[in-house]
Amino acid sequence: MVTHLVADRHDRRFLNAYRSELVGFHPGEGTIMRFKLLLASDMKAMDSLKESHGGAQRIAETIENVRDFETRKKILAETEYGAMIDEAEELVKRFAKVEDFEEANNIAYEKEMGIATSQVSGFQGARVTHRCMQRIAESASSEVPVFVPAEMISVVALTEDYVYNGNLMATLAMAESIMRVAWFCTTNLIGTPLPEKRFADIERVTGVELETEPAGDGLVQLVLKNQGTFFGNFGGIEVANDNHLVYLDGITRAAKTTGANFFLNPSWSTVIAICYYGRDIPNLYIKISMMLATQNLMQFRMLLNIMNEYLRDDMTSPIREINIGNGVSAENFIKCSRELQESGIKGVDLAAHILINPDLGRPDFNWYDDSIKVLESGRDLTFKYESDGQGRELDTMEAYFLSDKQRTANALKIGDVIYYKTLQCTKHAVEYMKRGIPVKFAQSSRR
Repeated sequence: MVTHLVADRHDRRFLNAYRSELVGFHPGEGTIMRFKLLLASDMKAMDSLKESHGGAQRIAETIENVRDFETRKKILAETEYGAMIDEAEELVKRFAKVEDFEEANNIAYEKEMGIATSQVSGFQGARVTHRCMQRIAESASSEVPVFVPAEMISVVALTEDYVYNGNLMATLAMAESIMRVAWFCTTNLIGTPLPEKRFADIERVTGVELETEPAGDGLVQLVLKNQGTFFGNFGGIEVANDNHLVYLDGITRAAKTTGANFFLNPSWSTVIAICYYGRDIPNLYIKISMMLATQNLMQFRMLLNIMNEYLRDDMTSPIREINIGNGVSAENFIKCSRELQESGIKGVDLAAHILINPDLGRPDFNWYDDSIKVLESGRDLTFKYESDGQGRELDTMEAYFLSDKQRTANALKIGDVIYYKTLQCTKHAVEYMKRGIPVKFAQSSRR
């Protein structure tokens, strides 16, 4: 099966090319796009932005260098987070191990089952992550020892303080270097207030003009005209004009400074942009947010076509994970998985929310039974928790958009919320394992 794109059925030449698209296919040639997604001027602006950061090879090398734990520790030792990292190294030694549960319950995995990858969202900075680690360590002797998810997500704006004063790097050090999660996803909210210099630099190197306005405290921000509030716009679903360049610049600066290599992306235009921009940066990855609304196979195929247009030579894409929309049935999730496999695109996981915040969707939303159908069909699934389903204080999407000061003041409460999400993730993971379904956790929860 090939990915589909609606075409004029009378255009025989296009249809013939479409039907035979896999014959003589070469990655990145855009073999099925009748109308190009990017103009030469679009690509030139992105190429210029990338060169201003040192070029693809320099960016990739810098990311890898800063991901080294000893490098991170040395940098963080000069910040307020140094002692926190030292304590985290001790906390992780007390974490429960999955093998103990497997042995005590005679767990046996069935080969025909799909693989379940655990994921929890809401690790809102270093203090929140540290608090969650404390609770996980305490749980080791409890009735339900909590296992660390294989993947974590943070929805914190890439402010100057968060990126450059150690907060993000400390979060990554605890998650990636100490708890050893497979992936930590960071978010770039395009409406984030920044120093005027950030926008001026983008304009200077790309030649575009960005529409900004004062944001207070000497900062400016992009003008967002739809759903005018920061929260109402999710900080970036509206990506007008050339504002995708602000997204690309933000993730590049964060990656070079902290080693962050996996970023959330909720906009169609920034998806196209990163697929082109990131082709030659092999260690820069993107997660497609469910806010993109891939709620059916038509939208999923649209996304596959975008990815197909800018594939790397090894058939991978900067996009490595797609969060299927909450409205999708288990049956259609399975179809998405099948079409992804048959597309030939490699290295992409599909995720689904199991429980969500009460201000994100229906309070009674629960996709657990659907996840069982997917996994027992033999299809892999990343099972994600935006909530533990109990409607706790600060277990809301709105909590993702607290200011730096508000988040610091509520760090213990938010850390507890994340712990309860991780606890619920563990409870469902245990049920998967009892059914013979293998589950991926962070390495710190393994011997």
